[in-house]
Amino acid sequence: MASGLHGLTKTKRRSGDTRARYRRILRFAAWHLAVTWWYELILPRVGLRGLAERTRARRMRHFARRFHSLAVELGGLMIKVGQFMSSRLDVLPPEITAELEGLQDEVPPVAFSAIRELAEQELGAPLEAVFASIDQTPIAAASLGQAHRAQLLPGIAEDTGLGSVVFKVQRPGIDRIVDVDLAALRRVGGWLRRIRIVSARADVPALIKEFSQTSLEEIDYLNEAANSERFAADLADDARVAVPAVVWERTTRRVLTLEDVTAIKITDAAKLAAAGIDPVQVAPVFASVMFDQLFTHGFFHADPHPGNIFVTPAPDSGQGHPWKLTFIDFGMMGEVPVKTRSGLRKLLIAAAARDGRGLVAAISDIGVLVPSADSVKLEQAMTQLFARFGGMGFAELKEVDPREFRDFAMEFGDVVRSLPFQLPENFLLIIRAMSLTSGVCSSLDARFNLWDSVEPYAARLLRDERGNVVRDAASQAWEIAAAAVAMPRRLDALIRKVDEGSLEVANPRLERHMAKLVRLGQRVVAALIFGALLIAGALVRPEDHVLSNVLMICSVLPLLFGLRPPRS
Repeated sequence: MASGLHGLTKTKRRSGDTRARYRRILRFAAWHLAVTWWYELILPRVGLRGLAERTRARRMRHFARRFHSLAVELGGLMIKVGQFMSSRLDVLPPEITAELEGLQDEVPPVAFSAIRELAEQELGAPLEAVFASIDQTPIAAASLGQAHRAQLLPGIAEDTGLGSVVFKVQRPGIDRIVDVDLAALRRVGGWLRRIRIVSARADVPALIKEFSQTSLEEIDYLNEAANSERFAADLADDARVAVPAVVWERTTRRVLTLEDVTAIKITDAAKLAAAGIDPVQVAPVFASVMFDQLFTHGFFHADPHPGNIFVTPAPDSGQGHPWKLTFIDFGMMGEVPVKTRSGLRKLLIAAAARDGRGLVAAISDIGVLVPSADSVKLEQAMTQLFARFGGMGFAELKEVDPREFRDFAMEFGDVVRSLPFQLPENFLLIIRAMSLTSGVCSSLDARFNLWDSVEPYAARLLRDERGNVVRDAASQAWEIAAAAVAMPRRLDALIRKVDEGSLEVANPRLERHMAKLVRLGQRVVAALIFGALLIAGALVRPEDHVLSNVLMICSVLPLLFGLRPPRS
């Protein structure tokens, strides 16, 4: 009876903890969405853009500190979100990335007694009967699991050729935590779906569904072990890459035993230098290896943050450097469908060639741009973007005068926002992998230029696809011929419009400035009417309370008119 009551009390406590965790995540998201909405959307519309800009850095630091504390305390998928943000050195400001960087390493460990209990339950025997020895101090405490060094028993060590291994065990109760976190993310996704600028660009429920599936796969260690072997098979002929072997005899859904491949963390500049390895040389090799996974094999590591990649000193195998990149943690993997892979290859080639038209065509092939979209202006924007900023690395872009970016955004921002972009359902992990890759390369080399890696890789793709190049050339020749045939008819139509006085010439920048002036004039008039009614109401209040109230209530109408958002 006492045992039953104890079990019931424990279940109720867990249920209460679950609800508290769910509510806390939602409160955090709701508050910061509201703050962002107020400062970035409302204040600029009432003439307080300067205030929003002056406080932005401080607000970002405050957000990052609060999220850091939340993620460390709650663990689970919140750590994954923080790790992703900390690796976006190429996009997110340093106020955020610097604060969240520690999340890669500071996840608090679980007591070994809890790890032992779960592992023995999974393996069906005491750990002393399964391993020759186990180090109770973890070598890594991740968001979903914890890793310890161990020695295999002599018989298994002889069969596998391995002695020292890494024994990875799920965090107790992580299944329930992941379920709660996913439920909270679905709720936040529901909020985002109601924001037009978000819903027009992405199917948020579909993206969260994809993330949910990936997260559930990540806590199945049998799935991770199978991914590891598939990844190793894909890159078996690549002397630049190493992958730990799986000890299947000591692996279950919640326990994973792997070859111990611990080496130098890829972003540990001090240890790399001590080993005679130049971090600047590591960056392009890492980028190229990730390109191969995405564009050639179509099966890629979707969580390549610094904690999951080692640089392992090794004899020079003809690659020009005496080290290898060793990947671990294959719980989050992605697959690129054949059609998407073809589009990505075209995109890479177009980017290397600074071909704006080819880039837009590749974006359409991938499914990011709806086929019915009028892409002519986007092609012009991409062509000018390449002409001005093409070939610049992350550090070089930081040195560009911000006014140039503002001028470009003013000229082409409306074009980009007006086009029907969308985020394909299978694209989330691709974006994550490339984002993390870019962040790691930038941390290895502050002046890393992605073009230096893209151009030789794109040239190799072109050599591998000579047949496709010939077909593309033939297709372009056909398009040119068709345009030449249609040219006289188009010229005739143009001359006729000139004769009729119906030719229209659009100047988007002038139109935008005129529209802003009109809106400004309307707001000034609205403000004057609001002030007049409010003052009039205050003046007549001593003599006529009713009229005073009517005037003050009516003053709200021009105020609302002046604060209304501009029409899209």
